[in-house]
Amino acid sequence: MVKITLDGVLSDVEDGIRLRDLAPPDALAAVVNGQPVDLATVIEEYADIHWLTFADEVGREIFWHSTSHLLAHAVKRLFPRAKLGIGPAIDDGFYYDFDVDKPFTDKDLKAIEKEMRRLASRGLPIRRRIFTKGKLEYYYRFWGEDLKLEIIEEIEDAEISVYEQDDFLDVCRGPHLDDTSKIGSFKLLSVAGAYWRGDESRRMLQRIYGISFPTAEELKDYLKRLEQAKASDHRILNRKLDLFDTYEEVGPGLILWKPKGTILRKVITDFWTAEHLKRGYQIVTSPHIARAELWKISGHYDYYKENMYLTSIEDKEYAIKPMNCPAHMMLYRSRKHSYRELPIRYAELGTVYRNERSGVVQGLLRVRGFTIDDAHIFCTPEQAPSEVADVLDLCLFTIDAFGYSDIKVELSLWDPDKGDKYAGTPEKWEHAQEVLEQVLVEKKTPYKRIPGEAAFYGPKIDIKLLDALGRSWQASTIQFDFNLPERFGLFYVGEDGSEHEVRVIHRAVLGSLERFIGGLIEHYKGDFPLWLAPYQVAVLTVTDAAADYGAEVAADLIDSGLRVVTDFSADKIGAKIRKHENQKVPYMIILGTKEAGQGTLTLRRHRKGDLGSFTLAEALRRFKQEIKQRR
Repeated sequence: MVKITLDGVLSDVEDGIRLRDLAPPDALAAVVNGQPVDLATVIEEYADIHWLTFADEVGREIFWHSTSHLLAHAVKRLFPRAKLGIGPAIDDGFYYDFDVDKPFTDKDLKAIEKEMRRLASRGLPIRRRIFTKGKLEYYYRFWGEDLKLEIIEEIEDAEISVYEQDDFLDVCRGPHLDDTSKIGSFKLLSVAGAYWRGDESRRMLQRIYGISFPTAEELKDYLKRLEQAKASDHRILNRKLDLFDTYEEVGPGLILWKPKGTILRKVITDFWTAEHLKRGYQIVTSPHIARAELWKISGHYDYYKENMYLTSIEDKEYAIKPMNCPAHMMLYRSRKHSYRELPIRYAELGTVYRNERSGVVQGLLRVRGFTIDDAHIFCTPEQAPSEVADVLDLCLFTIDAFGYSDIKVELSLWDPDKGDKYAGTPEKWEHAQEVLEQVLVEKKTPYKRIPGEAAFYGPKIDIKLLDALGRSWQASTIQFDFNLPERFGLFYVGEDGSEHEVRVIHRAVLGSLERFIGGLIEHYKGDFPLWLAPYQVAVLTVTDAAADYGAEVAADLIDSGLRVVTDFSADKIGAKIRKHENQKVPYMIILGTKEAGQGTLTLRRHRKGDLGSFTLAEALRRFKQEIKQRR
């Protein structure tokens, strides 16, 4: 007998028993002594066991990755000449890359899906096997799988794990489901071109995306949400909202903000500026272009050059700014600082430019020119905990103000076994990670630890927003930076009169302003709360006789700080109402001869219709109360 702890309960089981003989029906895999494993795993010594189901993030990844193998199996059955790339699980489902003679068609996807169903219905066992590297290289060379050969060549181990189902074999660490029948319901969603390993100089592959669930009902619900997401795509909504535009003549990923979009940006940035000034930040501005030498000092030139726009001025190399950080370091370095001055908080809404591939540019979500709400806090080690806590408060306050109620928080940590890949000493890393985690604990903020996912220059907290459709959007980040203080030689004079290296906390609350606005459009489906709406009130006249009165009402509203659009045209009132309903203006004020004679107004609320007759003072009180609530 062998002792195990199963979901916290200590018990005895037979030596050599497999996990599948202990597993409940909904278990997909298990975590044994901290490591995810297949249900085929044999228990031969003490094991701490926790079951993984589809409700668990790791469980879903295993489910989706197993479905990607099923997809590849079906493709090889129908298209034997197809060469295999990679097939990972992603945030929502999976994909697999294939090298094929011609692009897949919609007809091909239907055939592949049908073959997947046939293979799944057979309940094919999914087995983990171990091959020597040499034997696996021979196998893939024989079958002409040069993409797999490239992957194998990069693996240093002498033995490599693969997963096998019937006549299909794929290099994989696993774990996987027990058999193909566990993959209940799936759908192939789309196909797109993708360069091998994201390198434009390599061949273009065909990437098939899909989704899968244990039950048909779950798949049906997901596909319904997917249709809702398509309907709320910010690019589609923008056709009515008229916020921004892009033009081939201007260039991919470069946004032209139209009048209403510019108002929306200003509302957001005014809120941002006011909150930062309240919290002791100093607003700074840095140039859009700087000598390349600055980026060499920071280290970005060596690691980021391919994403930078470079030019030459008077025989000197310059770079268009890809990030704001080095400029803030120079501002701090401009003179000596005493510990009595710290913390110093520099904040900037800085527009930066990065050379993204045109194929990945997408609306406001992936662009080449964007504005980051960067800030760098220069402080002593002792001040770091309170500064991080204050930043977290600001992030959570801002997220709530913009109407997001659900968030995911991740804590990215270093891998001490690969210390040579990180800037800073182990002592700095341990202190910084302790600070970040302690703040999350004290603030009672649920979070997920992600070992090995820290940036090379420091650990970080990432906050992701869940919108009305349950999709995740990257927003705030709070990170320590050990790289730049060292490279720029940033110090403060301590109480002991000696120089000490300053600590730098790098943070963004909104992240990219463009991406944040794209997410807001989709979160609200363009129906912004009153405080955010570009135009808050539309003043519409029924007849020309009410035009003068309409102008007076509009002027009073503007004087009261409201954003107003007027429509005194000869169009019928029904057409005017439809127009502004389509543009999602929160309130409409309808003025005819009756309202002009009585000094009143008829108020309409977007999507709700007529609210009745109001005086201007009553309407203003309603508007101001709603704006104050930010809801």
